[in-house]
Amino acid sequence: MSEHSNIAKHVGRPSFLGRTLPSLLYHANASHPNSRAFVQKEKGSWKAYSTNDFKDAAEELAVGLLDLGLRPGDRVALYQESDVYFCLADMGCLIAGLIDVPVYLTHTPETIKFVLNHAEVHAVIASGGDRFDELIEALEFPTDVAHIILTEPAHDIKALGVPEGISLLTLSDVRSRGRKLIQDDAEHVRALSDRLDPSDLATIIYTSGTTGRPKGVMLTHENISSNALMAFSGIKSYKPGMGGEVMLSFLPLTHVFARTLYYGALARGTSLYFSHPDRLVEDLSTVRPTIISTVPRVLEKVYSKIIARTQSATGLTGKIARWGLDRARRESTSSGPMFGAADRLVYKKWRAIFGGKIRWIISGGAALNSEIAEVFNRAGLTILQGYGLTETSPVIAFNRPDSNRAGTVGTVLEGLELKIDVDGEILTRGPHVMAGYFRDEDRTAAMIDEEGWLHTGDIGELSEDGFLRITDRKKDLFKLSTGKYVMPQPLENRLSAESLIDQSVVIGSGHKFAAALIFPSEDNMRSLAQSLGISSALELPALCQNERILSEISRIVDKANEGMSHWSTIKRFTVVPAELSVENDLLTPTLKVKRAEVRNTFSEAIEKLYADEHQYTEDQL
Repeated sequence: MSEHSNIAKHVGRPSFLGRTLPSLLYHANASHPNSRAFVQKEKGSWKAYSTNDFKDAAEELAVGLLDLGLRPGDRVALYQESDVYFCLADMGCLIAGLIDVPVYLTHTPETIKFVLNHAEVHAVIASGGDRFDELIEALEFPTDVAHIILTEPAHDIKALGVPEGISLLTLSDVRSRGRKLIQDDAEHVRALSDRLDPSDLATIIYTSGTTGRPKGVMLTHENISSNALMAFSGIKSYKPGMGGEVMLSFLPLTHVFARTLYYGALARGTSLYFSHPDRLVEDLSTVRPTIISTVPRVLEKVYSKIIARTQSATGLTGKIARWGLDRARRESTSSGPMFGAADRLVYKKWRAIFGGKIRWIISGGAALNSEIAEVFNRAGLTILQGYGLTETSPVIAFNRPDSNRAGTVGTVLEGLELKIDVDGEILTRGPHVMAGYFRDEDRTAAMIDEEGWLHTGDIGELSEDGFLRITDRKKDLFKLSTGKYVMPQPLENRLSAESLIDQSVVIGSGHKFAAALIFPSEDNMRSLAQSLGISSALELPALCQNERILSEISRIVDKANEGMSHWSTIKRFTVVPAELSVENDLLTPTLKVKRAEVRNTFSEAIEKLYADEHQYTEDQL
């Protein structure tokens, strides 16, 4: 590979640097005021908050928090649903110079305790109900927490039990304190803004991690603000302000991906609607957004459902649906009379799933199967896949609407540097790189070298024209006993794109060959069983052992193996009647597979796959 194809570098615009996150709010309120800047469902109907409403509320909260005795630089944990109240709590902390620490709602009490103690949190802003109960469980042991602030007032807040020495307030209480002080001194908030510096820490985000204890990623105001501004500037046809783009947010704001997108939308005066995965389908049809951000797993599930419905459709409708799907899979252009017919009869229905007005689907957090990206792009569902880490604020590279290549994560963001190291690892340097891990100099030094290059842990390739392709995680590569290395991700992406398969995990470290644990989509497996004349009432374990169903999955595995080096192909598989989820601790909160946990949980199934491997020679495999 040439030196040119190993390094990508862009010089950033000076205007993208030197900005605090509250300055994005103030700029939006002056340049793109929006009466529907934040919209969410409350008591069954949509309620809108203007940019100015949000600004005033955030300033009141900021002053009120400091009046409680908190000081700039203190840490405030956010244990909240991903809605306008999260954004309000976040912005209030930022204006006050406090460092907020978002906590995943899916964390165990033990992990919550670790985060609160490790970050030396002084206050917690939490949603009410079950969230409050979970928080109290995590506060069994002494912490530095002095205040708990509930975003929604309880019916009888005095009846709620809190550990001794901790005050319990509502968001309204704190805002009232701040409002009075602002009324008494109009320059109070300006003084706070003048005190902020772009190099100040804005947040500490504890990465969920697939192994080990969480790490506290320290991100500055400039880390995130420059990243958001640079990323949004890459979408040239973006329409700012009220009447422009409409974004639907359903990903957790505890994750930097959704949060940086929120800041970018805020800066552009975009109407931001908050949804939840449980009601996403309903909200898409009601809100009809022009932009959504998602993770590949959601797109994989939508694609699987489209395929399943297409295959099961009967009569003329079925023939047309299958013809349209086949064209999207095979054609390289989206023009001409035949495309027009396919668009009217098939693709329009696909776009209706997303509300019918989608301009861009921003995908991040993991690799997306290139077939899904290509098929959706040809059907008028433009997927802009990107790449980054919590440690990089997060965007490193992404596909632009006018420069979009499926199978890649696009070109490097303006203002950043990227290079491929000698072992294939992706390195990056620039204003997006974190300030380090909180109270962890050793891990920081292992991540960022003396020249400022952050080592991502991902393996990738750069094309001659600068498009980045991720091939695998460095730590996910495993060596067979034969000495050959296997990259599991390409195989897993191919398998998981099939409607019958919900998740797959390729294994084989220290063994003679690679194998796969396949976790089926129960609904689609039952549909297949019905079409094959197998009783769909059978228990899932029985379906997973049915010879005709196994034959179909074997065909899928053979297809996934096509084009792979012979020694890296899947030689055996087992269909596991189980699900990988955040709840059972087999997926991280960002839906990444915890490989070690999966191997431990299903060790018996793995042992059966390799029970007689000693009988085989390398030539036989």
